[in-house]
Amino acid sequence: MLKHTGYIELPEHQSTGGFDHAAVHSDLGRLYVAHTANSALDVLDTETDTYLHSIPGLNGVAGALVSETSGWVFTSNRGENSVGMFMPESESTLEKVSVGIRPNGLAFDDQHGLLLSAHVGDPAIPDSFTVALVDVAGRRVQASIPVPGRTRWTIFDPVAKVFYVNIANPPQIVVIDPQAPGHVSRVYEIPAEGPHGLDLDLLNRRLFCACDGGVVFTLNADTGKIQMQAALSGVPDVIFYNAIRRHLYVAVGDPGVIDVFDPQTLMRLETLPTEKGTHTLGFDSLRSKLYAFLPATHRAAVFNDLP
Repeated sequence: MLKHTGYIELPEHQSTGGFDHAAVHSDLGRLYVAHTANSALDVLDTETDTYLHSIPGLNGVAGALVSETSGWVFTSNRGENSVGMFMPESESTLEKVSVGIRPNGLAFDDQHGLLLSAHVGDPAIPDSFTVALVDVAGRRVQASIPVPGRTRWTIFDPVAKVFYVNIANPPQIVVIDPQAPGHVSRVYEIPAEGPHGLDLDLLNRRLFCACDGGVVFTLNADTGKIQMQAALSGVPDVIFYNAIRRHLYVAVGDPGVIDVFDPQTLMRLETLPTEKGTHTLGFDSLRSKLYAFLPATHRAAVFNDLP
């Protein structure tokens, strides 16, 4: 079960926006969280649970992603329609590549060096709901693929070698094959409003999809068949699957809780209070630590998942 062990004070917000997605480089013990209000990436030490510094100049940063295999750290910069990329040992060499309108979700194919950037788009601009495949080595967009609606989070499946992208409306998960990048390969219909948080259980070949309709689903990753569903405490955002402890964590901003589920049964095991508006989590799989980012008090709550 989760045990609250303390807080990490973070820089005060300079504008509206709070925090968004976070990612952890477990080997280095570094957590990177998009501090959207400050257009910066805050860097934390997950060994000591301390704030280290911030990386500025990321206009409207919304997403953060770490590749444990290659070491890359990526950002989606919604305010400037770009993605950023750097190696942890050389943050000052951060480079940017222009992508689609309002990038958000990120996923990375290590084998082919392809970053998928999923774009929120703008309903007033035709054909702005897209995803881009970015050739990281070449620092260029290799393909732009139209999708049916506003994107949410995305992940890469290293077994099937495809990307899964949540679409808010129509409620779907679209599958992108980087070897056939001209179109959406297939579509998984989701029977609830607003697919949002997304994660993958590689061993058991199942996806976890948390929806604005207040429900979380498991579905077969290869066929899209719905397997189970369970009610949430409210509208969710970020989710993480802990394969070691076999727990699924779901951040619910209102009322401000973390719902913890048994992924085998989707039975809710506990609900822990955070702070109203807390919709972002970071997860260190090596240390089984979960971080919840509290927007009202600009700090991170630290939880240990105990055996």
